[in-house]
Amino acid sequence: MGSKDTKILIAGAGIGGLTAAGCLLLAGYDVEIYEQAPELGEIGAGIQQSANSMHVMAHLGVLDALKATAFRPPVTEFRLYDTGEVLQSLKLAEAHESRHGAPYLQLHRADFHAIVAERVRELKPDIFHLNSAATGFEERGDGVVLKLADGREVEGDLVVGADGIKSAIRHQIAGEDKPVYTGDSAWRLTVPTDRLPENFLDGKSSIWVGPAKHAVIYFLRGGKLLNFVGSVELDEWIEESWTQKRPWEELKADFAGWHPDIQTIVDTVDKTECYRWALNVRPHLESWSAGRGVLMGDAAHPTLPYMAQGAAMAVEDGAILARALDESASIPEAIRLFEHNRMARTRRVVDGSRENRRLFHLNTIQELRDEFAKRDMDRERSDWLYSYNPLTVPLDKP
Repeated sequence: MGSKDTKILIAGAGIGGLTAAGCLLLAGYDVEIYEQAPELGEIGAGIQQSANSMHVMAHLGVLDALKATAFRPPVTEFRLYDTGEVLQSLKLAEAHESRHGAPYLQLHRADFHAIVAERVRELKPDIFHLNSAATGFEERGDGVVLKLADGREVEGDLVVGADGIKSAIRHQIAGEDKPVYTGDSAWRLTVPTDRLPENFLDGKSSIWVGPAKHAVIYFLRGGKLLNFVGSVELDEWIEESWTQKRPWEELKADFAGWHPDIQTIVDTVDKTECYRWALNVRPHLESWSAGRGVLMGDAAHPTLPYMAQGAAMAVEDGAILARALDESASIPEAIRLFEHNRMARTRRVVDGSRENRRLFHLNTIQELRDEFAKRDMDRERSDWLYSYNPLTVPLDKP
């Protein structure tokens, strides 16, 4: 169906919306992106991208640029919070690439976003419409109209809601669903590695697990920056925002009694740059579409960050959406094909991330040892998660 006559309107210029745009432009569609922010960009810090996502980045032609700014960890180790005992490890770096045909990269979100945005702009220089918040859509004749907050209406053939967890397009398709606070809030910090001891953690990525909290540590920008995310169980609900600063003393108290390496990070961080945000869950949707509107990424299947797959699922969505349009005779048929091939996989990631929340926060060291001893995390993730290639996986007909 790939044709410049088919106009696709994407609400949201996050990583998912950008990836969808790039894949659609390469497939020959006309695409426009409407973004509420006044300028392009991404907040936040680290992001991990496994082979399932990086196949798509190779297809877009940005993999070399991403590699140049990334860090490639040798392993991810699951470690006990106090002693540092290694419970299990995932093989990354060369092992991941030789197994799955694409690398495992740890990136700064801003770098990832900027590189993909620049590529999309190369493919269509006038694709971005900023200060353009989507409020909904309406079927008209053989097409659809995207409605914007300032009263403008844009005509096209398909509206794609890539507008994140507070999606206006989701609200129209699925109705209002209130976010449910998980009981977890996450600290996020970055520390320049020149402030840390030499060869700190040997460049290894690590997930430190313990009663009622866990911490994820990895490196960015070729190892120049350490990224720390600390998830703590907290009764008090706070704003679901990446930009909420909290006092350093709260961070220090939350990780009292943890391993000396964790103390080193906490003591070295810029004490005025400690952010914490609430982690919420939303219900699974039975449908991601209505008429000529369809959801993708966080708007369709928001997930906890406990498998490091939220952005990767949005990237996969973008690639599969372009393929579904190419393999279908009409927009409604393409939407059905897309949903049919994405819902089960993304649900498995959402549910697996919730299960990891339970696993990482078990109450005693013996429970943690016993649970990790039952599992082979490396094989589990390689068998179905990392081995998926959105460019080549057969699309099942609904």
